[in-house]
Amino acid sequence: MSFLRGLGRVSIRFLQKTGALALFFLKTIFLALRPPYYPREILRQFLDIGYFSLPVVGLTALFSGMVLALQSHTGFSRFSAEGAVATVVVLSITRELGPVLAGLMVAGRVGASIAAEVGTMRVTEQIDALTTLSTNPLKYLVAPRLLAGLLMLPLLVLVADIIGVFGGYLVGVYKLGFNPSTYLQETVRYLEREDVISGLIKAATFGVAVTLMGSYHGYYSKGGAQGVGRATTLAVVSGSILILSLNYLLTAILFHD
Repeated sequence: MSFLRGLGRVSIRFLQKTGALALFFLKTIFLALRPPYYPREILRQFLDIGYFSLPVVGLTALFSGMVLALQSHTGFSRFSAEGAVATVVVLSITRELGPVLAGLMVAGRVGASIAAEVGTMRVTEQIDALTTLSTNPLKYLVAPRLLAGLLMLPLLVLVADIIGVFGGYLVGVYKLGFNPSTYLQETVRYLEREDVISGLIKAATFGVAVTLMGSYHGYYSKGGAQGVGRATTLAVVSGSILILSLNYLLTAILFHD
């Protein structure tokens, strides 16, 4: 019975947290659609989430494409199917590795930053000061970050796709000995528009998930510096888990056939 009681408490707490997160998200979306807007804050978040995340996302995509080409060649050489390396690299990058790795990198960099910034504002009562000045903190702090995550992560993933495929090209041509024109032909032969679009849809979803978790945990943090640190950790962990969970769901929906 004690095990069942513990299981029930955990289940109820999980449902309460899920409901609070859903209400937080819906309230932010509702407020974001109504004026006033804050273009300077939105532009700042675009730069922080998009432009300043480009180096880490680009390096991750480059080396992922290079390693994927090496591993694919090692496996396919056992079946005399080395010619499929280019196809596997481009499909893996555009469908899965590009959006997932970019989302995880942004979760580690941006999710932690958002939780720390918003959490510090909460424990130092700056959020209460915004409310006193008749400025809705959800609209001023959370909505620009959600919008930036929604729009910037697909652009990051699009760049990551190009860099990742280029990394596979470098390894395939200069290390594995593929003919450059043949490698490029095999790259574009089986690549379809839906493969790229599905990755961008995933990226937009992951961008909202990362910024939502960072904002939520920072907004409700308490307990001084220790609470801000706890909120930062929860933002990264929950954002990463949510990315992996949503990746499976979106893959099942987009590629159900």
